[in-house]
Amino acid sequence: MDRLQAMETFVRVIEAGSFKNAADTMQVLPSTVTRTIKELESHLGVRLLNRTTRALSVTDAGLRYYDGCKALLRDVQLTEEMAAQHSGVLRGSIRIGTTPTLAKNFIIPVLRDFTDRYPAIDVDFHLSDATVDIVQQGIDCVIRTGTPQPSRLVARRIGQFHWYLCGSPDYLKRHGMPTRVAALKKHTAVGYIGSRSGRATSWTLREGSQIITVPIASRISVNDTDAYVAAGVAGFGLIRVASYMVRQHIAEGRLIRLLEHAEASTEPISILYPQSRHLSPAIRAFIDWCTGIIAKEAADW
Repeated sequence: MDRLQAMETFVRVIEAGSFKNAADTMQVLPSTVTRTIKELESHLGVRLLNRTTRALSVTDAGLRYYDGCKALLRDVQLTEEMAAQHSGVLRGSIRIGTTPTLAKNFIIPVLRDFTDRYPAIDVDFHLSDATVDIVQQGIDCVIRTGTPQPSRLVARRIGQFHWYLCGSPDYLKRHGMPTRVAALKKHTAVGYIGSRSGRATSWTLREGSQIITVPIASRISVNDTDAYVAAGVAGFGLIRVASYMVRQHIAEGRLIRLLEHAEASTEPISILYPQSRHLSPAIRAFIDWCTGIIAKEAADW
């Protein structure tokens, strides 16, 4: 038994909350995790975990062992970091969580800059629109839009984007070009069904000194951002969308930006990661890169 690997597996089980979740984050079979924990308990001569078909709990001995493992693994990590720094080459594998839309439109287009700078760092993206527990999922950091909710994570703002109102040339030919915010009442929007169900849509914009909220009808609603943009391009209605998602569509004439004189709110983009003084050099390099190159890109959006 590789005791260091067994310690890492035990820590991952505790933080992931189950054998299956730990196996998923380690990219191994659940049976491998189960076998490793059994061998570790046999080696120590003590039960670390209480298992039932429905729950997993940690024994008192397991909690003490967990604390010791965490401290030892941090020391090992720091020792490896010191050795790696002498070589002048950062190595490692990092797991980044974000949404499919952000990855496709925001991160991947500029990621070559990072991989060229750090060719020995592998990047593993975990894409989901749902909010995830990054500790349980074994993710090193997440990139998200919107104002971060209070949590134990460090949130570093790396940029912001604007909301654009857009319509396809076909839609605008059939329904006319709105020139004032109030005119939106006569138009149709593509609806977006988020965490709260329903088809009601209203948009808030600042026009001069006035802040105006306009209800707008929708006949077609979707719950996927790519489908939302596609419906706008297809002429099913106007869309209100993040600027980075439609830059190419606007540049190539598939969408037209509307009411540029009316200000929409901006939305922050942040990178979130656990509070720790022992982030690996690879993670620190990625976080620093995000606050540099991506922030520069976002400044133009």
